[in-house]
This record gives sequence, C-alpha cells and structure tokens, in this order.
Amino acid sequence: MDLLSTIFFFIIAIFILVTAHEFGHFITARMFGMRVDRFFIGFDFFGIKLWQKKVGETEYGIGAFPVGGYVKIAGMIDESMDTEHASQEVKPWEFRAKPVWQRLIVLAGGVIMNMVLAAAIFIGITAMFGESQTSIKTPAYVEPNSVFASMGFKDGDQLISINGTKLQYWEEALDPEKLSASSVRFTVERDGKELTLTAPNEFLTKINESQSLGLRPAMPPVIDQVLPNDPAEKAGILPGSLITSINDTPVADWSQVVEIISGNAGKPLAITWMHLDAAGDEPLTADRIRSEGKSFTTAVTPNTSGKIGISLKQTIESERIDLSFPEAVVSGINQTWKTTVMTVQGFTKIFTGKEDFRKSVGGPIKIAKIANQSAEQGPISFMYFVAVLSISLAIINILPIPALDGGQFVLNAIEGVMGREIPFELKMRIQQIGMTLLLTLFAYFMINDLLNF
Repeated sequence: MDLLSTIFFFIIAIFILVTAHEFGHFITARMFGMRVDRFFIGFDFFGIKLWQKKVGETEYGIGAFPVGGYVKIAGMIDESMDTEHASQEVKPWEFRAKPVWQRLIVLAGGVIMNMVLAAAIFIGITAMFGESQTSIKTPAYVEPNSVFASMGFKDGDQLISINGTKLQYWEEALDPEKLSASSVRFTVERDGKELTLTAPNEFLTKINESQSLGLRPAMPPVIDQVLPNDPAEKAGILPGSLITSINDTPVADWSQVVEIISGNAGKPLAITWMHLDAAGDEPLTADRIRSEGKSFTTAVTPNTSGKIGISLKQTIESERIDLSFPEAVVSGINQTWKTTVMTVQGFTKIFTGKEDFRKSVGGPIKIAKIANQSAEQGPISFMYFVAVLSISLAIINILPIPALDGGQFVLNAIEGVMGREIPFELKMRIQQIGMTLLLTLFAYFMINDLLNF
C-alpha cells in the first residue's frame, strides 16, 4: 500500500510540475504565432499513450511514462530530433522564422511558469490559512542521529538567536535562507546557561542525507482522545493526560511515543502518565499538567498493529496571523524568493564541491519518497513540496546545458549576437550530446537512488 501511495503522489507531483512547465512553452509559442504540433504530458515511448486528441493543429496527449513531457513547436530542434524541416523552406509560423527575442521568451516560458506556479502555491496557502508562527518559547525536539544532534542540540533546548539575530518564532530559526548561510551558529539556553552551537561543513548535505531537518518545536505527548475498547482505555488512561515515560524511558515528544509503541506490538509496556482531574478554564498545557497533575503508571499492551488507541492533542503555543490578499501576495513572493536563493546556493555549493554531489542530488525514486512523506503530513505540506520542487525544476532547466531550456537559450542568444543561424548540423550535434548527457545523468540518479534507498 505504501508503494502504491508513493507512486501515486509522485505521479501527481510530476503531472502538476510538467503541465505548468510545458504550458509555459505552449502559451508563449502561441502568443507569437508559432504552430505547436504536440503538447504531451508524460512520454509516449514506443507509441504507448493513455489519451490523445487533436484540436486544431495541435495534438494533445498523456504518455504512459510519467517522467516528463514535451511541447513540439514547428521548426524547432528539440528532444524529438526531428530533422524534416531542415530541408524545407522556412514557414512564417515556425520557431526559426521568428525574431530572436521571441524565441528566447518561448524558451524561458517553461521556467517562468514553474516560478509562477511556486509563487501561486505559496500565495494561495498564505491567503487561505494565514501565516502560522510558533513561539520560540516552545522547547526544541532533536531527532536522534540528525545533524543537529551531532552539533550538540538536546531535547528541551531553548533557542535564543541564529547568527546573532534574536529569534521570536521558530519559523525564523528554520528559515531556509538563514540555514543556507556560509556559516550557521545557534545560541541556545540550557539549564540556565547560554551555549553557542555551530553547524558543521556540508551542513545542507547532512540535512539532505537524513531527508528531514532534524530540529523542530517539541510536541508534548498530551492525549486528545482515547478510543473505546482499545488497549489505552482498557488500561484506564484518560483523555487530557500527558505521557512522561515508557518503560522508564523519558519521552518529551509525540514521535517518541509513536516509535516506542509501534515497535512493541503485542509486548506489554509500562506507560507513566500524568492527569489533572480538575482542569478548570485555564488552557491545558503540558507544563500545567506536570506542575499540577498526578502521576500514574499503567501496563498497556499494543495491539498487533502497534497501536493502543490514542490521538494527539495540539499543545504547541502558536498563533496564526491572518493576512489580506495583498499581504499574502507579498508573503508568497517573499517565500518564493527565499526558496529560490536557498536552492541556487545549494546548487552552487554542489558544483563547487562544498557539498557532496552524490548525497545532495536525487532522482525519481528519492522524489517519489519525499512526495509520499509530504502527502502523509497533509495537503498543505504536499503543496509546499510541489512549490519547492517547481523552483528546483526551473533552476535546473535554465542551466546552460545542451538539450535543456538553458542550453537552447544560449544557442539562440548566440545567433542573435551573430546575426545569423548556427549551422543546422552543428546544432543537431550539440543537441545529441546534450541528450546523451541527460540520459547518462538520469541513469546515474536512478542508480544513486537505488543504492541509497
């Protein structure tokens, strides 16, 4: 079932991204009167198609292989390697017949549309749900074996500043732009003392290796509901209780509770929990339960699925700031800019050898895995993932590599400077080299994904 959901969300993510990218090429080509012969989402290798329909001069379709897509513009050298037009007279509706500036806009159309898609997602989420800000007073939870754990972070640390900038919210502490700085230093308070914790070299690579950030606000394991007839209810555990330890192992975050319980299906556990009998009208927080509640220890045996029938209560101190639509637009564009800067900095570090190339990049398998993980966290998380991936796709496509949009852009710009067309045979050779390079990289990414799966 997990494999099916991984494939499903991968296809959904790729479908959204490729449709936006290819539509950018399509709409700009049509704006300048170029004929578009085909608009396909997915590749129709061996002629295998899921759907196709011709409308006017354009054949629309969905290929059976969901790893990309293409728009075939008349008179343009592209991945189809079509050479038929080379021996024919230039037609006014062909790509090669248009001024250089129009060709450059068409080539950049896909990249532009990917950036527009990312901005639209960020703006839409912010406009509908506002900006959520989590108080920095919420203590930290550090995932075991994460890069933050290796830096010396411990559960319960109170964040104070990053690179000397005082923090008010967790969102500031985990700002991608701040985390991608050349050096990153956190100041935290622990046991009444201030400590400075410095990020190691290849910081982003180490984060990418674990596929999770490794640092977040702690989510105290306060129980919201106890399901009837399940092990927790039979053991007498009550809603509103705070789980403090399991088998004498202290737990400070809900994820620790889930990990221990799910890993001990059918095995009895000694769960220590605290409960406040008369909660009153004051908010029921973890700190209040610890200070005013009574402690109990109960034997509970998880069922064969590794569950005891409890659900989480949201106890993190946060506030959601409603924004007007103009403010949401500004916020969305700002998120797009920051994510773009972070992505460019990440690629720069990879290409300059400051980050491990093999561990920093990912192919379809890694993308599919992350797509499924983000979808499990909810639709908002999944759409954020799509927005970030859309920006990455835009940046990759604009690189001056033959067969990519950036390579085509450079060739057409050179023609504009020269005032004449580059010989057809030379352009075909460059395109062939580019396609070979891309296929080699694709094979490398697939093998790399499998080795790190």
